[in-house]
Amino acid sequence: MNQMIRTATQLGAHIQEARLRAGISQQQLAEMIGKHQKTISSIEQGNKGTKLETLLLVLAALDLNMEMSKRSKASPDIADIF
Repeated sequence: MNQMIRTATQLGAHIQEARLRAGISQQQLAEMIGKHQKTISSIEQGNKGTKLETLLLVLAALDLNMEMSKRSKASPDIADIF
């Protein structure tokens, strides 16, 4: 399932959904990547201070890929910008 993510909050929600689908607790995910449970909680809440390295570890542990694409300028809707 591909999902467009443009904010830290959207990313956190997507990670939380993937974790729950996998049946993994925040504590279990944290242990898998060698971090604290509060780090996972912070990511899922959309806090912006997450290190890229930590985010990549979380994505790998959840078998997720991150892809980038050019933003479409066709839509004048301000919600598409953010």
